[in-house]
Amino acid sequence: MTYSRRFIAFGLAGLYLTACQSGATTRPASRPGAGSTMRAVPNAAFDTWVDGAKARARAAGISASTVTRAFRDVGYLPGVVERDRNQTEFVRSFEDYMAIAASDDRIAKGREMLRRHAGLLTQIEAKYGVEKEVIVAVWGLESRYGERRGDVPVISALSTLAFDGRRGRFFDVQLMAALKILDRGDVTPARMTGSWAGAMGHTQFIPTSYLAYAVDFRGDGRRDIWADDPTDALASAAAYLSRSGWRRGQRWGDEITGRAPLGRGRVVKPEGDNGPVFEVYHNYNVLGRYNNAQKYIIGVGHLSDRLLGRPPLRGTFGPDKYGLTLEDRKALQRGLTRAGYEVGEADGVIGRKTLQAIEAFQRARGLPVTGDPSRALLALLR
Repeated sequence: MTYSRRFIAFGLAGLYLTACQSGATTRPASRPGAGSTMRAVPNAAFDTWVDGAKARARAAGISASTVTRAFRDVGYLPGVVERDRNQTEFVRSFEDYMAIAASDDRIAKGREMLRRHAGLLTQIEAKYGVEKEVIVAVWGLESRYGERRGDVPVISALSTLAFDGRRGRFFDVQLMAALKILDRGDVTPARMTGSWAGAMGHTQFIPTSYLAYAVDFRGDGRRDIWADDPTDALASAAAYLSRSGWRRGQRWGDEITGRAPLGRGRVVKPEGDNGPVFEVYHNYNVLGRYNNAQKYIIGVGHLSDRLLGRPPLRGTFGPDKYGLTLEDRKALQRGLTRAGYEVGEADGVIGRKTLQAIEAFQRARGLPVTGDPSRALLALLR
């Protein structure tokens, strides 16, 4: 998700991390556009704007046939504008973000991907000098290993955001870049799907980053980051990090655990003195070129460490506003699951599914229906 190329507070990866906790569902990209919540609506002003975009595309050297195909089914997507206006609802605390980024399930799936694609990842690491665990960690945070590539038509999404105007110039540049991708034949308009903000494929490249860094690792003449086969996408992420200055064999950072900093890097305190503290090095900054958000950088770094077999974070965050620690919240979720209520993965993050399960449990027991977690509720569920 190359927006620091970036413009969103902590990335679309943050949105995917949140979505998997809130009960939202995203269909895999093998069925582009199927069942998407992003529905086009008539908008005469948008249609006029599209006519101008077509003319600008032709003036920029995009072929007439590509322009015709790209805009044939374009539509104004109010859902995209709504998401752009309401990004704050997706903000997670650093504790919650890390619990999701390096959840047991995400670690297990990441290790499975390392085994499944061992030969490919070894080749990519050898060519680009980026460790396979780092590549897989980026993949895991960007699209949950390809499960959440997005099904929104990219040309419609980018056109809508460019027309909307809040960051019109940025999205107009992305739209023209997307048209260049189509003009080169890497993908068809129907297969060019992604997130609501135009990030595409397994590793969620925006169009300008795709043009700059995507590679044809399979050698079939196309740089296909949308296919179920993740080859080109994983190689493209490695190429991006490599060209950004990744140093093979060097750490991104280390958690400081009761010892003085080693003095090789700088100290980062995401939660001030109320959580884990890190000493970070050159590769931390390189990850910031991929997504310049502190939560994301540490999330990728820590997930890559867990895939290597390194331990969980040791720094503690303390109780939340309900008086519950992360382990308490995990225990509460496990208790709800045992009682027959669906909460998703017991990762300690209180999302929509957990809140709905609490309400259902309270209602079934004749308790006041608050939907709030509490120590009393935890005691009932143990």
